[in-house]
Amino acid sequence: MAILNYDVLRQSGYAGYVLENAPEKVMQFGEGNFLRAFVDDFFDIANEKAGFNGKVVLVQPIAQGLTELINAQQGLYTLYLRGSEKGKKVDDKRVISCVSRCLNPYGDWEKVLELARSAELEIIVSNTTEAGIVHETESAFGQQPPLSFPAKLTRVLFERFTAGQKGLVILSCELIDNNGKELQKCVNQYIDDWKLDDDFRRWVNEENIFCSTLVDRIVPGRIRDQEEVKALAEKNGYDDPLTDVGEVFGFWAIEGPEELNDRLPFKKAGVPVVVVPDVTPYKKRKVRILNGAHTGFVLGAYLAGFDIVRDCMNNESVLGFMNKMLYDEVIPTLPLDKEDCRQFAAAVQDRFNNPFVNHELMSISLNSTSKWRARNMPTFLDYVAEKKELPRCLTQSLAFYIAFYSSDIQALTDKGLVCRRPKGNEYTVSDDRWALEFFYDHRGDSVEALVHAVLTNEQMWGRDLTAVSGLEEAVIRGVATVRQQGAMAAFDACL
Repeated sequence: MAILNYDVLRQSGYAGYVLENAPEKVMQFGEGNFLRAFVDDFFDIANEKAGFNGKVVLVQPIAQGLTELINAQQGLYTLYLRGSEKGKKVDDKRVISCVSRCLNPYGDWEKVLELARSAELEIIVSNTTEAGIVHETESAFGQQPPLSFPAKLTRVLFERFTAGQKGLVILSCELIDNNGKELQKCVNQYIDDWKLDDDFRRWVNEENIFCSTLVDRIVPGRIRDQEEVKALAEKNGYDDPLTDVGEVFGFWAIEGPEELNDRLPFKKAGVPVVVVPDVTPYKKRKVRILNGAHTGFVLGAYLAGFDIVRDCMNNESVLGFMNKMLYDEVIPTLPLDKEDCRQFAAAVQDRFNNPFVNHELMSISLNSTSKWRARNMPTFLDYVAEKKELPRCLTQSLAFYIAFYSSDIQALTDKGLVCRRPKGNEYTVSDDRWALEFFYDHRGDSVEALVHAVLTNEQMWGRDLTAVSGLEEAVIRGVATVRQQGAMAAFDACL
């Protein structure tokens, strides 16, 4: 069967939106699954709904990548957004046509610089992983290309500056705090390293807008079932090795001035992208509601006999626990519009109930000590400060954490802490070594002694949690319930 390209797409009878020719307005560092299922999906819709009429040029950030395959398909690929929306199964297909080509800077650096000089270029997007935004001293101005992404970007901006072109909107999607600000800082460090002139520095910092952003869409990336791959190829009328898969939910918060709504096409297109003065509250919403929900119930759910998230969403007790925690304990403490938070929480239930994703509880359990401290403890402390009482579900969540890390401990190995759950099977807890050694050393403790040791461990929590009135007694009761009556009884006791 023929590989996807424009001729093949026309012959296939595809009736969706397609844009074959348009100016190249976006340079995108990153050609992987996430950006193609997220940013490029939004640009494609903006072409259709907002008349953006712009193509995206992908730039392969490392020496190995997808350049040849993307160009063989003329930038086309099939995107499936799959999941659950308001309880209904969704499986949407769209052929993305906003990508014009892909450049490999390790062989075509001059083509990257040529694009940098283009009067049609408006936007740069990046997702070069958390390790991508880094200043290192081995990159040189004359390298083709410089080593790090910020060094490449500095060279691109210098080329644009010397060509007398206008500044750009730079959208950083890397998963670090203040990603845009950190990228701008690195660029300024390379200006220092390379002794570039002050006029260029002024242009970089005054004529370009470096935006920190928050991205939110789960992207599994590819279809692993080869029988399904074959069936889809037959149905579509073409082969597509670049097929991408993401969840239905998507949200992108871009930090910047209000004028960006006029420079970016997303508001007019009606896609879930917002321009805000500060993305920090949206990060807090994501961490405390989405991530906090996971960490809040999965350890207890695993002890109750569940293995994947979706099955938890179909159990009245676990779902009720999660929703009570979110709506009664988390959302009231957030400094955001409450209705917006409730809508986000409702979407979380749909996302966890995705019929296409088997999200294993054990994979979520990794490093739960630091996760509970970062995701759940701030809500817990805020709730106590505001309500002058303990949040019942979050308190039980802490008890679940202790019970999970101490359930019939068998051994401490190089891979982790081997425990056994009531179901009978062994499981391996993965975390920082010091945390695993702590629980192994306390494996013979009574419930009372173990809880006291955990709550007073300032390495775990940054404070002595026994100072919170009534917490030690409540957690002892919670752990005892799990051990004596089972985790499901502990879930029910919170409802």
